[in-house]
Amino acid sequence: MNPSGIVLYGPPGSGKDTITTELGKLRPEFALFQRLKAGPGRTTGYRLTTAEHIEELAQAGEILYRNSRYGADYAIDRGEVSGLVDSGSIPVLHIGQVVGAQAVAAFPINWVRVLLWCPEGVTRQRCQGRGDKDLDTRLKVWHETRQDLLDHAAEPWSLVIRTDEVSAVQAALTIEEARLAGASAEVRDIRGLVG
Repeated sequence: MNPSGIVLYGPPGSGKDTITTELGKLRPEFALFQRLKAGPGRTTGYRLTTAEHIEELAQAGEILYRNSRYGADYAIDRGEVSGLVDSGSIPVLHIGQVVGAQAVAAFPINWVRVLLWCPEGVTRQRCQGRGDKDLDTRLKVWHETRQDLLDHAAEPWSLVIRTDEVSAVQAALTIEEARLAGASAEVRDIRGLVG
């Protein structure tokens, strides 16, 4: 089987971390891609660096995607994706922008593009439950994600999973089945999904 990777796209609280944990229980080859991060906020799950280093990598053509959010700069670099794939791992990327999901496709492996969705109230409840101190900011990002999807309603996805209706275990199983089957991406009913 050709190398593959997983893109998990969704708003805050949609279950990206939880589903990634479940994927790792299914198969140890699944590995969270740790984005480069320069700036304040959460440190877990990132490779901390400087904005200057991210810019140097960008100038060298080594950045697949970069963005700013929560007052920090983030980047997905070719070298880290390549290192994971070369080691036999299946990279799992967490992405919050459709253009990011598009950009990583430049790395030539079979990407399973998964749209995770949950209503705003579920995001609120989950963010409060995990103790996020920036709840208002995360709810603002939920609305930005909804608009991002509406602006890119013709974007194809391999899977759409409502994480308020499906357990993380079932979501992980569905993603692994899609990966093994080489599921192709197709346009979904985004307007019906996000309301």
